[in-house]
Amino acid sequence: MTPAPMDHHEKMRIRAAAFRATRLYPGPVGELVSRELLSWEDFGYRLGGNRLVMELVDHVLKNPDQRSPEAAA
Repeated sequence: MTPAPMDHHEKMRIRAAAFRATRLYPGPVGELVSRELLSWEDFGYRLGGNRLVMELVDHVLKNPDQRSPEAAA
């Protein structure tokens, strides 16, 4: 089965989550999550096992930033 390309909306959600990941998880963990998500967005295809990736996107986009208001500015 040929992988289906992601639509523009899916790619933008993944990109938004990638940039937000470095704010939610400063340091190497956030950088790793961000790079992985950007790789998926860059690849541009929905692979059969992408459920975990999309759950990660949902997690990053839905969780509040735990930093203090001063640090978030």
